[in-house]
Amino acid sequence: MLRNALEPWHLLLVALAFILLFGSKKLPDTARSLGKSLRILKSETRAMREDGTTTGPSAAPEN
Repeated sequence: MLRNALEPWHLLLVALAFILLFGSKKLPDTARSLGKSLRILKSETRAMREDGTTTGPSAAPEN
């Protein structure tokens, strides 16, 4: 029944809906801010991983 759930014309309809909802002038700004947010998220996750490996609970001395 759902053998081909996502076809190319589905993506075309989604793109058309975004253009109609946000307008063609707003889309580049939205994409730019989304990319900036993803870069910030990536750098923050990387920083959390680095902090977690050096100061984790197993690395703390026991008294």
